[in-house]
Amino acid sequence: MSAVVLFDGMCNLCNGSVKFILKRDRDGYFSFASLQGFAGQQLLKKYGLPSDVNSFVLIENEKAYVKSSAALRVCWHLKGMWRILSIFRIIPPFIRNVFYDILAKNRYNWFGKTESCMLPSQEWKNRFLE
Repeated sequence: MSAVVLFDGMCNLCNGSVKFILKRDRDGYFSFASLQGFAGQQLLKKYGLPSDVNSFVLIENEKAYVKSSAALRVCWHLKGMWRILSIFRIIPPFIRNVFYDILAKNRYNWFGKTESCMLPSQEWKNRFLE
């Protein structure tokens, strides 16, 4: 069983998050696709999400999770102390997502933006969908 993380490939925070996950997902549970790419757009369509979704998306067990729900589910699968963060799932999403939305709205201003999607290193290339 595996899951797919859809991320904004032009966002420095999002690219950093992908690298963070890759380093802690030694079992290769997660695959990745940029929201702007063909695979990402096809998955958004398949799960009934808008093509211009402004969120981190996790597809797991044939279900799409967005915003803080997606991020906390990812934390659950990571090695080390990161799993503890998943306890925040007890907070209702409408409360958690207030903070998520503030971060998402300001991510380009606070962390910057690239002009093109991240190219994975050779060791991680097989984890990215095209």
